[in-house]
Amino acid sequence: QVQLVESGGGLVQAGGSLRLSCAASGSNIFSINAMGWYRQAPGKQRELVAIITSGGSTNYADSVKGRFTISNDIAKNTVYLQMNSLKPEDTAVYYCNADVRETWSRVVMNYQGQGTQVTVSS
Repeated sequence: QVQLVESGGGLVQAGGSLRLSCAASGSNIFSINAMGWYRQAPGKQRELVAIITSGGSTNYADSVKGRFTISNDIAKNTVYLQMNSLKPEDTAVYYCNADVRETWSRVVMNYQGQGTQVTVSS
């Protein structure tokens, strides 16, 4: 089994910054192909925020380009999301996501964390 543990959410004023972290752990991790962040605001669909592959390629939602930066520490199976110039519309539950190649089956499975709340006040 694989666990994703998120941290770093909270309440911040507009224009402020937060840094989210997500660590993947478990005996069944052979490798991680990609990790990323999704978010879901009340009454809205879940959307991709940013993703980073094991090779370092990144992709961002247009709404966060230039404000958010995703990075990873492969040795620690950890992904980070640095969020700057936060806006009230960034308020959402942020979910960590990982594509994990499992040790025994070598099949790539998708895992998701339980989410961390980010609230940006105006």
